[in-house]
Parts: sequence; structure tokens; C-alpha cells
Amino acid sequence: MDTPRIAVAVVTMGNRPAEVDALLESVAKQDLPPTRIVIVGNGCPLPEFEQRLSLPGEVTTVELDENLGCPGGRNVALERLREFGDVDVVVDLDDDGLLVDADVLRRVGELYAADPRLGIVGFRIADETGETQRRHVPRLGQSDPMRGGYVTGFLGGGHALRLTMLDEIGDWPAQFFFAHEETDLAWRAVDAGWRILYAPELLLQHPKTSPARHAIYFRVTARNRVWLVRRRLPLVLVPVHLGVWVLLTLVRTRSARGLRAWFGGFLEGLREPAGERRAMRWRTVWRLTRLGRPPVI
Repeated sequence: MDTPRIAVAVVTMGNRPAEVDALLESVAKQDLPPTRIVIVGNGCPLPEFEQRLSLPGEVTTVELDENLGCPGGRNVALERLREFGDVDVVVDLDDDGLLVDADVLRRVGELYAADPRLGIVGFRIADETGETQRRHVPRLGQSDPMRGGYVTGFLGGGHALRLTMLDEIGDWPAQFFFAHEETDLAWRAVDAGWRILYAPELLLQHPKTSPARHAIYFRVTARNRVWLVRRRLPLVLVPVHLGVWVLLTLVRTRSARGLRAWFGGFLEGLREPAGERRAMRWRTVWRLTRLGRPPVI
């Protein structure tokens, strides 16, 4: 297969102009220039980025009147790329990330060219000291962040998606707004027979953060987890998965306020419509288990 045509998509809320400029500069230095670059202003006007004029490829900006959340903003970028019709793979990058190496896009293209059933490539995320947080390693336990291979999920901050896969399984679950949208997409991909590769040689430098920095974190993560399993798991596994995560949340969460918000989101996930139910097959459950993460953990 020929090297695929690659686009870069960045969704921003307009509050990190310096970081986006630095990210775009790192994109401009890639030894394989992207075919297209799409920048989405999620409920905000976009500032004039200093690096825009030096960028390779066609640059498209989209300003949304409403913040659609990360998955909704990425769907807008996908919609625009499909209108152009000249891209095979989209690389999504967090607006405060940075491509340290100049060969990231070329390596992405080589991976996809070598494997026609490769649907998703996950990047390694590390801070400026080179440390990768445990939650950024797509395996259970104290796994080595430098060990690549096929996995069951990927990180939203830096990854690549094959468009033909998305045409088959559908786009991001915009209803989620924030949290667990990657798992929903990953489970659909695996269920359709696509592979997910964690490639630690593809580095996105990203500041060390805590997901709990977002005010809506506890409520939305709980709500979306319930929606996720209602949409994707065989019925018998739904109470098992939710029971495991109730126990884990009680053990891990030290904040009474956080626990109240979490259980409020949990109840919201049970009451509110979860969207289309398309449960994975049992062979997908087994495949996820063999890859190291059964879909109840």
C-alpha cells in the first residue's frame, strides 16, 4: 500500500494561543508534511496564529458558536476533511501538546501502509522531563510506557485514525462531551475487526495534568461510564463492569464532594438515554481479554 495521505486536526477553546502556535511549529517541522490541517475553535473565535503562514499543506479553520466538547469538535474536523476527500488518516493532537521529533507523521504513514487492518495508532504521552503518567499507559498495572504493541484502547491527546475505519464504525460519540469517548470508539473498532497499536516511539510532549482539574470531571466520567456500558457491553456484563467501578471509585476517591458528584453522574447515566445500543460480540470480549484488558475493568 502507498503511504496514506495524512491530515492533522486540532480542537481548541481559544485559551492557549501560545501553546497552539508551538504545536503548529512542530507540525511545520515534520519531514512528511500533512496534506491538510484543520483547526477547530470549539465555541470560540480563533486567534491569529503566528505559525499559520509557515504551515505546509492546506490549512482550514472552523469557528463554532457552541462548545461541542472534544468529541463533538473532532467530528466537525472529520466532516470538513470528508468534504475535501483527499485524506486517508487523521492525526488528532491536543492543543497544548508538542511533536518533539520531526518524523512522527512519516512513521504514522509507514505503520498504516504496512497493515491494512490497522485502525488506530496511539502515541506515547510524556511531559517535558520524559515522564509518562500511569494513566497514560494503555495497559493495566505498572506497565512499561516504552513497551509497544496491540492494545485495547488509546489516548485522546495524540493518536491517528484511519478514515475508512470511521466510515465503517462511526465517528466520535459527541453526546459524551468529555471522558470515555476514546473507549467507546476503541471498542467499536475492535468489534469490527480493526487493530489498535500503541506506538511509544511516536511521542507527544504534554504537560503533566490531572483529569480532575475539570469542574465536571466526577459527574461526567460517571455518567459516561454508565452510557458506555449500556451502549457497548453484553447485558450480563453491564452490572459486573459498573459494580467493579463503584468499588474502585469508593476506594480511590478521597473527596466527599467528588463522590457526591460521581454518584450524581452515575444516576444521570442510568436515567438519561445512552444513545444507540450496539453491544459487542462475545468474541470481542475474549479478544479484549486476551489483549490484557477484559471489558469489566
